[in-house]
Amino acid sequence: MNQDIRKQQAAEAALEFVRDGTVVGVGTGSTVNYFIEALVSLRERIAGTVSSSEASTQRLQAHGFPVLDLNATGELELYVDGADEATRGFELVKGGGGALTREKVVAAASRKFVCIIDDQKLVERLGRFPVPVEVIPMARGHVARQLLKLGGQPALREGVVTDNGNHILDVRSLQIADPAGLEAEINQIAGVVTVGLFARRPADMLLVGTADGVVTLARAN
Repeated sequence: MNQDIRKQQAAEAALEFVRDGTVVGVGTGSTVNYFIEALVSLRERIAGTVSSSEASTQRLQAHGFPVLDLNATGELELYVDGADEATRGFELVKGGGGALTREKVVAAASRKFVCIIDDQKLVERLGRFPVPVEVIPMARGHVARQLLKLGGQPALREGVVTDNGNHILDVRSLQIADPAGLEAEINQIAGVVTVGLFARRPADMLLVGTADGVVTLARAN
């Protein structure tokens, strides 16, 4: 079974958590695109969507979904998104698609965060995938120097401007023994908008597409 089929199966499994009449938070990325396709079958049963990126907004609108402002909807019942890496402790690295800040906001505003991945994204420890850090442009050099002091090797993601008008530094070689602690430390660097570590607000559930079907991992309350 190839990777795309595993992504699709995980995405379709997330439909189980969509409740009638609710507004659904929708993330960004290739696995989420499969979720949007699957969500079409429930389009008339939900109140609308909140999107974490302009790319997902365009895709949702093309399928006839209302895309609402999070400020107007208030707290969401459900957020469905993918990840670049995930641990069995439900900590994530996100931001490969550049939408990490809006993804973090929607995740924080949601009661349940269901993360859909294929089994290649499930790791014992975060850090194999470079950690994205969104920075305001004038602070790029300063933030890079501080990340070097933390043991990271930051590199500008060339030619990328986020939906928020900012830049992204992709940081390799970080030793992530304490994901929540490192997330807080990086977020405190002046000029950082946010870091793509999702540990202080981790996923509540992982739906992992494997060769044998979808494996569900749920975080204890």
